[in-house]
Amino acid sequence: MDEFDIETVADPDLEDPVLVEGLPGVGHVGKLAAEHLLEELESELVRRVYSTHFPPQVSIDEGQAQLACAEFYAVTPDEGQDLLVLSGDHQAQDNQGHYGLTDTFLDIADEFGVQRVFALGGVPTGELIEEYDVLGATTTEDFKETLEDAGVAFREDEPAGGIVGVSGLLLGLSKRRDVPAGCLMGETSGYLVDPKSAQAVLEILQDVIGFEVDYSSLEDRADEMEEVVRKIQEMEQQNSPSPADEDLRYIG
Repeated sequence: MDEFDIETVADPDLEDPVLVEGLPGVGHVGKLAAEHLLEELESELVRRVYSTHFPPQVSIDEGQAQLACAEFYAVTPDEGQDLLVLSGDHQAQDNQGHYGLTDTFLDIADEFGVQRVFALGGVPTGELIEEYDVLGATTTEDFKETLEDAGVAFREDEPAGGIVGVSGLLLGLSKRRDVPAGCLMGETSGYLVDPKSAQAVLEILQDVIGFEVDYSSLEDRADEMEEVVRKIQEMEQQNSPSPADEDLRYIG
């Protein structure tokens, strides 16, 4: 197998599509958001990307093995722009892989005529939160103004340390290709899989692009996670005289 191997599954015609990336990261925010789009909107698998930089493993679905990969789906909603959604269960395990995979992803986006890129992810707060702001970063001033109008917050020196992984490189490498790119980062504790943060990110994306989705299943998952938090807090209170939310460990 080549270092970066592209499998062509389908070649639909998309009209002025935008790339939406949602790979695993903090709180699984981007991955949850991308998966929700694919569940709620009509989609078609169009590409698989394999790489020796992914973990050496397969996933199993009803007994069938699938080599680790990233997948592109074409989404054609009734309203708003067409989407090319990038999802998967893994990111690269090394720096070279991150750069090579992101370049490969952008090559595929170019094949489909993508003119704008959205990377989705989470930014950790280190504590449980009730109100979820969405932070942003962009490659152009026009894109920044568009996201600000939709309610995205741009804060000096945040996120601290910049944006790592595919989401960060999509901005950096898109800028070198003169393709406008933005990253939407939902605030999240960083301890838990966070459906509420994913919904906050999707609501911004929905406002900017114009699609319509139902959030019932995300809200159900959020209720489940709140129950997990409640049980953990009860266990902590039994073992400690004072609450210690900040001592929660990552779950999921």
